[in-house]
Amino acid sequence: MRTFVPETIVGEVIRVTFENEATGFRVVSLGHVSGLGKVKSIALVGVMPPLGPGTKIRAQGELEVHAKHGQRLKVESVFPLEPESLPEIEKFLASGVLPGVKEKTAQKIVRYFGLETLRMLDQDSARLGEVQGLGAAKISGIRAAWAIHRQASNLLLALQSFGVGSGVVRRIIKAYGERAFEVVTQHPYRLNREVSGIGFKTADAMARAQGLPPAHPERLEAGLLHLLEHEAESGHTWTDRAALIEQAGTLLGVEVSLLEASVDTLSLKGDVRVEKSGEVQARALAEAEDSIASDLVRLLQHPTKRRAGLEARIAEFEQTRGLTLEALQRRAVELALQEKLLVVTGGPGVGKTTLIQAIVRVGQGLGDEILLAAPTGRAARRLEEAAKKSAQTIHRLLEVDGRTGSFQRHRENPLEVDLLVLDESSMIDVRLMADLLEAVPDKARVVFVGDVDQLPSVGPGAALGDFIRSGEVPTVRLTAVFRQAEQSGIVVNSHRILRGEVPVGDKQAEGDFFVISAKDETRARELVLELVGSRIPSRFGFDPVRDVQVLTPMHRGEAGTQAINQALQSRLNPEGQRFDDSEGGLRVGDKVIQIKNDLERQVVNGDMGEVMRIDPVQKKMSVAFEDAGGLREVEYERDKLKELRLAYAASVHKSQGSEYPAVIVVLLKSHFVMLSRNLLYTAVTRAKKLCVLVTDDRALRIALSETRREERRTRLAEGIRRKIMAKTEQRAETP
Repeated sequence: MRTFVPETIVGEVIRVTFENEATGFRVVSLGHVSGLGKVKSIALVGVMPPLGPGTKIRAQGELEVHAKHGQRLKVESVFPLEPESLPEIEKFLASGVLPGVKEKTAQKIVRYFGLETLRMLDQDSARLGEVQGLGAAKISGIRAAWAIHRQASNLLLALQSFGVGSGVVRRIIKAYGERAFEVVTQHPYRLNREVSGIGFKTADAMARAQGLPPAHPERLEAGLLHLLEHEAESGHTWTDRAALIEQAGTLLGVEVSLLEASVDTLSLKGDVRVEKSGEVQARALAEAEDSIASDLVRLLQHPTKRRAGLEARIAEFEQTRGLTLEALQRRAVELALQEKLLVVTGGPGVGKTTLIQAIVRVGQGLGDEILLAAPTGRAARRLEEAAKKSAQTIHRLLEVDGRTGSFQRHRENPLEVDLLVLDESSMIDVRLMADLLEAVPDKARVVFVGDVDQLPSVGPGAALGDFIRSGEVPTVRLTAVFRQAEQSGIVVNSHRILRGEVPVGDKQAEGDFFVISAKDETRARELVLELVGSRIPSRFGFDPVRDVQVLTPMHRGEAGTQAINQALQSRLNPEGQRFDDSEGGLRVGDKVIQIKNDLERQVVNGDMGEVMRIDPVQKKMSVAFEDAGGLREVEYERDKLKELRLAYAASVHKSQGSEYPAVIVVLLKSHFVMLSRNLLYTAVTRAKKLCVLVTDDRALRIALSETRREERRTRLAEGIRRKIMAKTEQRAETP
């Protein structure tokens, strides 16, 4: 518990030396200070509303002495004060609070309205038309900007104590417009569901601060929906009713008996679906799984027939390539071009790439219109290189509208395709899979290629695995490791891991799989720095930034992504131009990763890129991402930078669907809560030419023995079987 006595001071903003619009964090130089004795100027640091030079404020916080910057006030709260004199009002209006209003315009307005200027702007801003020299466009701009300023100021004052920054306030205003303050004060739980950056705890604190009782129905329902969303973030599409109610009782501090009725109310409202067997699903996930099952059945029920010339086309492909397809590969090609649906799965070295090439070439020979797609730009580019045919991301395939997030391709406007091949299908969550299958026309065939033994999708569900588990979707599992692949330590150890066997490092210097022992996080991080910074580049010739990727299960800790990224940035890119002076800021030359879908820019969660340019004047950054057609530059304004993180090190989950020339996998017993066989297997199979495992024996044993951690609660496989059965019974009853 903090026991300091807060200092309260009043002063005038001299300049803003640093600000992050996304978080509201600012460093402000304050002059003409009263409240600190003889001290007349001081720096303020902390979360504050936008403050232009000349703004008078009252600030409260803790005095501290920084080793580099000296005495400053770490603010707890900041309140802009109304300017009182005519010069103060002029200075305030010209400070930047109203875009386009400079000193001369401010002087005109204040000379006309005097000390009533601010009251006029609040209550009767149309009177600006009385000021000579102000055009209609200028007046309209001032009125709109003042309304936003007042609304933002009021909201910031209301939300400041909850740690809500100005970037989030802008999103609230954008979402609700003139009703923003009403929503914040009367329906705060809507913010948790509808505005990015407002968590349940923040919304709950707002509601409680305004006197909402602990057992209020709105609070109980919001808590239940929050827990369902948390389960979805963990990959599950349903939660047991009794377990959900027990968790909600703990979260909300209420009797569980009160929550039974709340679950039923949510069900009646249509916000959740409650099964007789006790499963509770959020409506969106229930509808997604229903939609997938219905579309799979729609496609499976569509008539198909044997295609003439198929065997001859397969033989032609084999002759042209100078190879003979393995029996299961041949079977997969035949099914892909004759069945409506096919799943092809298998680990590294089993010939999935050759199979895709065969399907594409044979399909083209038969006259099919073929489309290729993958979940990420990097995966789409690999697919394009393998198939020698253009590929694209699923979002681009479905023609996403970046402003609304909706797709232009859907049931009423389906894709124009005879054969759709989807690579890295294990990455596709149920929501995207539902949108994708809805856009597939009845005539089309769909081939899902992926490794079902990898980690499931980052989003909820386990669609590819559920297709296989349903027993209704034709599936080919490739198992034969080809002779060339048998020479790879990466391939051999990947299959050892799948069998639960300890991977074995190469003894020869020219090998491609090495195991290095590390007993603690500090030693592991030191080894990573040495491997990336010198040993791997000098021995194997890999570029330490573009070719080497560090993977670790967790973000925190000495061997987590955050600590390793900071250390590697300092070592690999110490002189890169910074975006700002903040510690840990992004620099030109940094490897970065997108951490959430940005459909407007067509960048998805997990895409990696490189910072190419920084414009310190316009506060913009340009990042180059891999795409199917090559590198594509995306521009980021300051408030979008929160969607980027350093990516010299990344989590194993974020690496799904990607391959890297060299991979360093950090796996320690301190990562216990994340260790599993799927995770280790996924990490190792990201490596194309070199894999170095930095680990300890206990962590390896834990990971290899844990096979249930990545299992997900879903209803899709059951839903597919149920709909197939219903269709079969319907046909049987039809005369």
